[in-house]
Amino acid sequence: MSALFEPITLRSLTLRNRVWMAPMCQYSAHPDGPDQGAPNDWHFAHYTSRAVGGVGLVLTEATAVSPEGRISPWDLGVWNDRQVEEFSRIARFLDEQGVPFGIQLAHAGRKASTDAPWHGGGPVGEPYGWPTVGPSPIAFTEGHPVPEELSAAGIAAVVAQFAAAAERALAAGFKVAEVHGAHGYLIGQFLSPHSNHRTDGYGGSFENRIRLALEVVDAVREVWPDELPLLFRVSATDWLEHGGWTPEETVRLAKELLVRGVDLLDVSSGGNAAAQRIQAGPGYQVPFAARVRAETEMPVAAVGEITDPRQAETIVAGGQADAVLLGRELLRRPTWPLLAAAELGATPRVPSQYARAYPRPAR
Repeated sequence: MSALFEPITLRSLTLRNRVWMAPMCQYSAHPDGPDQGAPNDWHFAHYTSRAVGGVGLVLTEATAVSPEGRISPWDLGVWNDRQVEEFSRIARFLDEQGVPFGIQLAHAGRKASTDAPWHGGGPVGEPYGWPTVGPSPIAFTEGHPVPEELSAAGIAAVVAQFAAAAERALAAGFKVAEVHGAHGYLIGQFLSPHSNHRTDGYGGSFENRIRLALEVVDAVREVWPDELPLLFRVSATDWLEHGGWTPEETVRLAKELLVRGVDLLDVSSGGNAAAQRIQAGPGYQVPFAARVRAETEMPVAAVGEITDPRQAETIVAGGQADAVLLGRELLRRPTWPLLAAAELGATPRVPSQYARAYPRPAR
């Protein structure tokens, strides 16, 4: 039996395999009007096709907890009832396929109000732009606006927005929630001394820099049902020689998150510094996930240039991670899990409508 296609249970939720769809921004929502931030037909096709293709879990793109928390004006959000209504349509379809729908709750902080990447990804400006916020008045990079430093009241408001967004996600039919603390967005900005120069209770020491992350997790866990899993995505390193977030701190954070009810750490890296020097390659982030798994009791998921079924099988079977998240490879091949199952000798969970395209298992 393939380890990659063994079920995994998180709290009361059993996922049928360890191949999950990673969050991938689509920059395709309406930027204004009554449908602002709501998923549309593009998102329906994007998410449901991967469920049909055999993944064990579908995670949304970074879904903003407030309008100003969007990365771009074309991002998804979950701050109003219209968005809940449209997410519900996707959730119902995924339920029919036996695939849980997970939401990644996010606030972009100082990296908000930017354009779509195919338009350059810089500050979006008028008519759609808005002022940004962050832990400190430090721009992400040259040409980006200096964010307003969040006050204590502003931080409390953000924490409340995450909790309210989690409640809406539950109403929409999501079965998994993930707090986005990676890639240089707001929570990750607070974690890293590169972007957090505060001198109050949210800056300086490790304990202070992780305070916002823990407050958000506590607030979300309070409204998220005990029987449903909560994940946290982290950048294990800023990829800086000095003054950045480190793998050692990631291990320390994982231990804190575990006792607060986080069920799995989704381990990525980078995104918080324009000067980062990423050493990329096949499975380049897997060692970060493996270290967390080896040094804590926290289950982990690995992501980053995982493209080959036997590579993914080795990661899970070898105990480096409990699951793998696929991004670009699922854009190229939406049915990758079905093809991988066949290659690894597992029985693909094929929809009846597609069964003619796959060999019958030997009797």
